Amino acid sequence: MSAVQRGAIDGVALATSLVLAPLDAWDRLANVFQSRSSLQEEVLRLQQENRVLKGQSQRLGSLLAENARYKALLNSARDIGDDLIAAQITSLSPDPARHIVMLNKGVNDGVTEGQPVLGAEGLIGQVTSSGNRNSRAVLITDSAHALPVQVNRSGLRAIAEGSGSIDRLVIRHLPATTDIRVGDLLVTSGLGGRFPHGYPVARVTEVITLEGDAFATVFAAPSSLLDRGRYVLVVMWGDLEREAAP
Repeated sequence: MSAVQRGAIDGVALATSLVLAPLDAWDRLANVFQSRSSLQEEVLRLQQENRVLKGQSQRLGSLLAENARYKALLNSARDIGDDLIAAQITSLSPDPARHIVMLNKGVNDGVTEGQPVLGAEGLIGQVTSSGNRNSRAVLITDSAHALPVQVNRSGLRAIAEGSGSIDRLVIRHLPATTDIRVGDLLVTSGLGGRFPHGYPVARVTEVITLEGDAFATVFAAPSSLLDRGRYVLVVMWGDLEREAAP
C-alpha cells in the first residue's frame, strides 16, 4: 500500500472521529445525568426505608415498655387476695381539669360503681359509673376526689385529696406536730368501707409547716404512674364486703 493510500485512510479516520466526537460526548453526558438521577432515586428510597425502620423501631420500643408494665401489673395481681378483673383504659376525659378514664369492662363483666381500680404499684382510682360493657373511673389525683389513708409506719389516719396534678396528692390541716415524714408510705385505711385496707396509695414527698402555723400541709406522689400504661385491675369489692368493712 502506498504512502498516499495510508495517508488517505488516516485522514478518513480522523474525519470520522471528529464527526462522531459530539455524539460520543452527548452519550457520555446523558449517561452521567442518568446515573445521577438513579443515585437520587436510590437516596430517596433509602431515606424512605430509614424513616419506615425508625418508625418500626420506635413502635417496638413502645410495645416493649407496655409489655413490661403489663407484666408488672400481672405480678402485682398475684400478691392481692381479692378477686380482680383486668381492664383496658380506652379513653381519657376531654376536660384537662378532670382526671377521669373510660374502661372497656362493665356490668356484664362484674364491674360496678364503687370498685377500686389498681395499677401495678397501687391504687389509682375508683369506678364511678358502669354501663353494660364499659365503665368510668376517677383517678385519685382528680381535684374532686378524696380518700381515707393511713401512714404505714405509724398508723396515723388522714384524708388524701386530689390536687388536680397527675403526680401529686395533698393532705391538709394536719397538726404541725404530727409524726409524718418524707418517704412515708400512705396506704388505704379501710375506713368508710370505700376501699379495702392496705393498698399502697402514695409516698410522702414534702411536709410544709410555716412558722407560727398550727397546721402542716403534706404532699405525696402516687405509688403508680397514673399517666402511664393502658391496663388496670378492678377489685371485686362488692356491697357485702363494704358493709362488713371496719
